[in-house]
Amino acid sequence: MTPVEETSVWTADGYRRSEDWITPFTDTHLKEIDAALTHLRALGKGRGADFGQADFPLDTLAGVLRDQLEILERGRGFIMLRGLPVERYELEDLTDIYWGIGTYLGDGIYQNAKGDLVGHVTDHGHKFEGDDPYKYNIRAYTTTVSIPPHTDSCDLVGLLCVRPAQSGGDSAVVSSTALYNEFLTTRPDLLEPLYEGFYLDLVGKGTKEKELTHHPIPVFSYFGGKISCRYNKGQIEHGAKKKGDGLTVRQQEAVDYFRELSMRPDLRLEMEFRKGDIQILNNRTTLHSRTAFTDHLDLDRRRLLLRLWLNSFTPRPMHPAFANQLNTGARGAVTIRA
Repeated sequence: MTPVEETSVWTADGYRRSEDWITPFTDTHLKEIDAALTHLRALGKGRGADFGQADFPLDTLAGVLRDQLEILERGRGFIMLRGLPVERYELEDLTDIYWGIGTYLGDGIYQNAKGDLVGHVTDHGHKFEGDDPYKYNIRAYTTTVSIPPHTDSCDLVGLLCVRPAQSGGDSAVVSSTALYNEFLTTRPDLLEPLYEGFYLDLVGKGTKEKELTHHPIPVFSYFGGKISCRYNKGQIEHGAKKKGDGLTVRQQEAVDYFRELSMRPDLRLEMEFRKGDIQILNNRTTLHSRTAFTDHLDLDRRRLLLRLWLNSFTPRPMHPAFANQLNTGARGAVTIRA
């Protein structure tokens, strides 16, 4: 019940006035990336995210990525790498480049039941009624709907913008530790249900196609001197309905107030997501969101982001039960199902 005092606590105004949080790729970095891809092909590797850091050597860029990783894990919790010339590469080569960069930041884990290590965040053409794909066991990232502030089930999540949408799909991030401090200041009475946690609807990410977490996952969890966050309003509400009679009045108020705070303009940092940008954030301290989008009719021009789920080399301390968010153990991946 004391405020968090660390660099992961920030407000949007602190970053709107500058672009210090954006790191551009230099010509030297881009030449190193091309050389690393050539080296990878000479080894007969790639084309499937089956290689490690040693197979993708980056001389000066490796140092930059180490510095950025420090910011992710012990700093503000989000970064943007700008200027990867995505139009220069075939998608297969671009995927290997992205995975190669990711090997300097963490260990990639499976992010869907198909076993994808590099996911495609794009409209997969699912048909459903309304604007809540969770009702139909469909993950929101495979649709065009808005995705309010939430966290994913991994330490770090990265998104590479290959093609933006025709319109919409705008990105924003929020500090979850700043939200925690706001709860302490304004509604400390609502923290208890968030500490107690909720059974989450895994929406196809569990060991079975339809499954809840085996135990309640706290929204805020304190362990090892650190507060970590896991929040997805839709998964909380659907999980409560499937587990029993839904949320209690107090639980619903706490979940709703979290959403309200996460949408506050002074806390929510919107960011332009350009072609060739790589956004990476620490899921334990940072929430992310996107607006709904309208796509091009031409399939080759439709919005496409490549996604990495990474387990950190030096993760934030977390209680093992809190870290077991997919019923596959602490920091476990999505179960591959045929």
